[in-house]
Amino acid sequence: VQLQASGGGLVQAGGSLRLSCESSLPAFSNLALGWFRQAPGKDPEFVAAINWGGENTLYADSVKGRFTISRDNAKNAVWLQMNSLKPEDTALYRCMADEMWPRSLYRLQARFEGRGTQVTVSS
Repeated sequence: VQLQASGGGLVQAGGSLRLSCESSLPAFSNLALGWFRQAPGKDPEFVAAINWGGENTLYADSVKGRFTISRDNAKNAVWLQMNSLKPEDTALYRCMADEMWPRSLYRLQARFEGRGTQVTVSS
């Protein structure tokens, strides 16, 4: 598995979770990274992205101010800190990676996509 997400779970509305995604892809520091999610019966939705060095980030309006994406190239990992969670954040969260920034991530056309981790927010 080239991208493996973890950290999901069941949380009450208003709570927090921190998702992790570990990568075995070569040249990790040359990859832009991101997260997207898909709820049952809905289309996949872009959540957040971060560029190669972590200086630039991009967020969906629905999560801006609540979610924070970060990365550590030495650990080949990217995280998504999710605060003030809402029931509408319930979805399968997956990480993604691509050499290009940011269009391929924002458009969910990333070269690499990992397995997901389920986040369920109860009201």
